[in-house]
Amino acid sequence: MADKLNSFEIAQRQLDRAAAVMDLDPTIHALLRTPMREMHVSVPVRMDDGNVKVFRGFRVHYNDALGPAKGGIRFHPDETIDTVRALSAWMTWKCSVIGLPLGGGKGGVICNPKEMSQSELQRLSREYVRAVGDFIGPDVDVPAPDVYTNPQIMAWMMDEYSVMHGRNVPGVITGKPLVLGGSAGRHDATARGALYCVREAAKRLGMDTAGRTIAIQGCGNAGQYAAILGQQLLGLKPVAISDSSGAVYNPRGLDVAAVVAHKRSTGVLAGAPNCEALPPDELLTLDVDVLMPAAIENQLTAANAGDVKARIVAELANGPSTPEADEILFDKGVYVIPDFLCNAGGVTVSYFEQVQNAYRFYWREDNVYELLDERMTAAFQAVASAAEKYGVHNRVAAYTVAVGRVAEACKLRGWV
Repeated sequence: MADKLNSFEIAQRQLDRAAAVMDLDPTIHALLRTPMREMHVSVPVRMDDGNVKVFRGFRVHYNDALGPAKGGIRFHPDETIDTVRALSAWMTWKCSVIGLPLGGGKGGVICNPKEMSQSELQRLSREYVRAVGDFIGPDVDVPAPDVYTNPQIMAWMMDEYSVMHGRNVPGVITGKPLVLGGSAGRHDATARGALYCVREAAKRLGMDTAGRTIAIQGCGNAGQYAAILGQQLLGLKPVAISDSSGAVYNPRGLDVAAVVAHKRSTGVLAGAPNCEALPPDELLTLDVDVLMPAAIENQLTAANAGDVKARIVAELANGPSTPEADEILFDKGVYVIPDFLCNAGGVTVSYFEQVQNAYRFYWREDNVYELLDERMTAAFQAVASAAEKYGVHNRVAAYTVAVGRVAEACKLRGWV
């Protein structure tokens, strides 16, 4: 069912619901339903066998009323322009709800990095930057890592942009290695920010997190750190985690260090020590206290939301729940921390990286974590207050906060 869902149509429906709740001006509503601009590129890359392969790529600026566009670059075989549009919309609301002076953007290339060598990935990264070079820049649009991209790919892209401009431009890209102007604390920022939100949600529910169970769908960078930091920061007990190879489960609690080490050494979770295999779909409906979807879009739908038993759903992934699932979970009393609030830790520390690049002065890790906590906690409280004000679930509430700020910026600029 999930593969038939259009992420951008879902993003528009979410906006429409919030617009009705907050009585948004129709002209501003129309402006905010579609991207302000987008670029489609053909990216020719010479492969290791000597042949040239042409990849399709995209970069979308959804709205930049609050500041330069900000958003990741995805390398994925199933990438689509509608997915990139949806993600750029969610980045717009994410930056706004956290209070960052940034707009929303996103990029992607249709490719399968798992089938490409490092030299091919480097050539693709550099050619993509050449193709979109006039569309990005520190004051225009600042990309970052996303699905199947990483600090090394960001380093290649930053270097290529610098070569194009004849000078070092570290601020064009965030999520870079530390030695090239990356920020301390960026590696685990997305997961850490989500756990700050779980902490605040637990407070509102009167729930002590120590010893409470958590299941995590997705074992990429964010999912791995969520398992590790969930134990360290909140005393949570991870009992299940999944990746594309399947899910592993131990009701007594996973040996997180051993599971993560197995994943990092083998590339898959299957066969992790002291675990039993679990059908991936069953992870979402386990009897746990916290469920953290940290994989891809459209995982909680009308078909399975009624079976969710978790008390808190913390959306570490982008777009893991459909609008139908939102209503079902709200009616069940499940406390959902919506994606563009819950996973905003990454873009928040990316913003900190932009600031540090501009000043050429770099902060200690504890400074980064303190500032991240302040931002995430303030945003969480703003969304919780809006939910109480309007009597709506947290996603609609988050939209009212974020859309309200972008709408005000559009008005003040004289766009509408």
